[in-house]
Amino acid sequence: MFRRVAIIGGGAAGATLLSELLERPVAQPLHLDWYTGGGTLGRGIAYGTRSERHLLNVRAASMGMVASRPGGFLEYMQKRDPNISGADFLPRCWYGDYLEAETANALARAKSQGHDVRVVPYQVDAMVPENDGVTIFQGETTTRVEAAVLALGTLPPCPLPHVDDAALASGRYVTQPWSLLADVKPDQQAHHVAIIGLGLTAVDVIVELAALWPNARFTALSRHGLLPEVHPDNASLPYEDSDELVESMRDAPDIRTWMHLLRDAIANADDWRQVVDSLRPHTQSLWGLLPRAERARFLRHMRWAWERSRHRLPPQVAQAIGKLEEEGRLQRLSGRLHGVTLGERGLQLAFVPRGRQQASTLDADLVVQSVGLDNDVRRTQHPLLQQLVTNGHIRPDPFGLGIDATPDGRLLHDGSAWPRLFAIGSMLRGTLWESTAMPEIRQQARQMADHLLERE
Repeated sequence: MFRRVAIIGGGAAGATLLSELLERPVAQPLHLDWYTGGGTLGRGIAYGTRSERHLLNVRAASMGMVASRPGGFLEYMQKRDPNISGADFLPRCWYGDYLEAETANALARAKSQGHDVRVVPYQVDAMVPENDGVTIFQGETTTRVEAAVLALGTLPPCPLPHVDDAALASGRYVTQPWSLLADVKPDQQAHHVAIIGLGLTAVDVIVELAALWPNARFTALSRHGLLPEVHPDNASLPYEDSDELVESMRDAPDIRTWMHLLRDAIANADDWRQVVDSLRPHTQSLWGLLPRAERARFLRHMRWAWERSRHRLPPQVAQAIGKLEEEGRLQRLSGRLHGVTLGERGLQLAFVPRGRQQASTLDADLVVQSVGLDNDVRRTQHPLLQQLVTNGHIRPDPFGLGIDATPDGRLLHDGSAWPRLFAIGSMLRGTLWESTAMPEIRQQARQMADHLLERE
């Protein structure tokens, strides 16, 4: 049992682990150091938005913070409004309110139970893991803990290749869309905004800027030019033959076979989304069965289609995007970006349209990079991860999906796992694949708390 534990990260993953640890009955008080990096506890980047136009893409009934109360968010919201349904897609800022309230409750509970929780509103500068503990450096303070857990959430994105220095220095090329949206003000000018990417975050950027900049128009460029798929208006019934499908996939862990099995299942299902959703409880174990070559094949050829089908738009958001397209304010392009340069009239994007050989150009007043998670710790600007990688304390995932780890979250180095250094959340995507949404994070937090407080 580890009584002195450090949690690194102040967002939803860190708050969930803290809550899970404080829910367990223990013989002696815990000493928990929570390094939050500043900001509002529990919200992080994912739920820091204050706009009600940004909706969760998971229904309210499934968004409870802790595993013992999966319906906790719905209960919280129905106290505000009894008419809210478990099938609703609610604003992410409301979910941030819920996380903030739950975190405050956990900290109050800790105080009443005699636990020592030290909230440190700063980033950790460096860590040195050893077999008998972890040393943490923050400013001029050095702290020794029995175990440490990285719960870092989303990393700061790096600029895409071939974006020139002048474009970056101009301030017109935005790599962190949530920082942009936090500070954006209403504007009547006829801006032309280029969005690189067409995932959920890109859609949030377009919807928000379109509302605040009513005369702006938008051009979104992605490899395939396709929006995420859309959730049905009502929750669908489970896929009846899911057990048989999963067993067939386990028997033949290769991507080609899996694609044939999925096509057959979808052909016999009432709604293809039933099939995709039926895999969610099994995705982590199925990913673990894939040999390295098959994972690489999936990432090269199928990742875009899976992401588009798995991470879907709420119907209300899809309608808002459709209206922008009908009004001519949004255009979608398919192609590969070749570069972004600064010109006399703003930024110029060079890209090769899909199916063509010759490059085209696009002028924009503002370019927002929104291409999904950037978990590649080999090129991250995150100071702590840079230090851990440089010193050989952690090993990058070979596909740039986070940190190499065991399925239970122990971080690997030199072919072995640290006994007292762990991670939960998005940094485990290379190991678990499905590791970024709240239902998976709360399960990881529960298992991590069980392990940390396990009696010897």
